[in-house]
Amino acid sequence: MASTRITLPVAPLHADTFGLFGDVIEAGAKARQYAINQGFATRFHDLARVDVGDGKVLLNVFRALPRSLPMQLQVMERHPLGSQAFVAMAELPFLVVVAPPAPELVLTDIRCFRAEAGQGVNYAKGVWHHPLVAIGRDCDFLVIDRGGPPGERNLDEVDVLAHNIWIDS
Repeated sequence: MASTRITLPVAPLHADTFGLFGDVIEAGAKARQYAINQGFATRFHDLARVDVGDGKVLLNVFRALPRSLPMQLQVMERHPLGSQAFVAMAELPFLVVVAPPAPELVLTDIRCFRAEAGQGVNYAKGVWHHPLVAIGRDCDFLVIDRGGPPGERNLDEVDVLAHNIWIDS
C-alpha cells in the first residue's frame, strides 16, 4: 500500500530556528569578531561546537553532485558519537534536511532548510540528517567530523524511500 506523499517546506536557515539541530556557521553580525593580522583580517570566533568525544578531528572534502527538485528523500543518517560540520567551499546555496537527535528517527519531525551562500551547518551529535543536497551545480564541502579507532561504528542509517517524503522548491 502506497503512503501519502509528504512534502517538506524549505525554510530559510537561521541560528534561532536551527538550534535544536546544531549550529549555523556564518561570518555574521552576531558572531564574536576580532581584528587580526594587523587589521587586515577579521576573525569570526567560535562559530560551532565541534564534538568528537574521545575521537580525533577529521578534515575532509566531500564533492556533492547537484540534485533536482522535486526530490524524494531516500535515507536519513546520524552520527551518535560526534558532531559533523559542512561548509560549502563555493558561494553556493544548499539544502539541509534534519530531524532532532533521538535513538529512532521520527518522520514527522523532519525539517528542511536552505543554507545560503556563506553559510554552513554543524549537526549536533545524534542529529538525523539527509546526505548533502547540493543544488544548481557540483559543490565541494569542507567537512569536519569525528574519526575513531578502526571498526568503531559512528553511523546509523534509516531507509525512508517507502515513506514518500519529498522536497519541492
